[in-house]
Amino acid sequence: MTRTTDGRHGALLGFDTETTGIDVRRDRVVSAALVLRDATGTHVRTWLVDPGVEIPEAAGAIHGLSTEHVRAHGAAPAVALEEIAALLVEHVRAGGTLVAYNASFDLAVLDAELARYGRPTLPERLGGPVRPVLDPMVLDRMADPDREGGRRLVDLCEHHDVTTGLLHTADADTLATLDVLDAVLAASPVLADATAQELHDRQAVAVAAWRAAYHARKAAEAAQAVLDALMGRAAEPAAR
Repeated sequence: MTRTTDGRHGALLGFDTETTGIDVRRDRVVSAALVLRDATGTHVRTWLVDPGVEIPEAAGAIHGLSTEHVRAHGAAPAVALEEIAALLVEHVRAGGTLVAYNASFDLAVLDAELARYGRPTLPERLGGPVRPVLDPMVLDRMADPDREGGRRLVDLCEHHDVTTGLLHTADADTLATLDVLDAVLAASPVLADATAQELHDRQAVAVAAWRAAYHARKAAEAAQAVLDALMGRAAEPAAR
């Protein structure tokens, strides 16, 4: 497999979080991983974080972290979040590329957490948008838009024959994400030949188009539902 560490996309820094839920404004980070993959190899760093709130059972069932465990062993969130943000910004400023699966969630929840503790967000630290960011979920859909089936990380690992550890831990998910990125790019020469900056921009265009199509479809469905209701009422007197 062609490695994304061949220099075309720069050094890669994979990023993943496990959280108390899926609301980026309300939920908290309970663990995180940064995985640097460059010419020297793969280097993993993880954080366990005490979010200061209860971890819901549903979230704990996914990532295996309990309130009691993170209270006993987790770092203070302001300290851990600052360390993570500083390393992400350092990597981008050095010309590296960030990689995250469903990147918009992890970056948004990190920024919300930083703001919660009075720390600058990533865009504030960088003086602009965080880029380049590669999202294998988006790139896979761009490369093979008509393929049926799910596009969760586990789905793409299975489709691309990526061997994984125990998914839903931040470090295992990050390592799998980097391997899936390799597989997606190896399967699509058009994407593989683009720079990280070009891929970042193409992702933005693709996501905007998908969102526009989704909202148009929902609007059409709503309009059809109103029309059906009106037609049903109009036909009611005749049925009597």
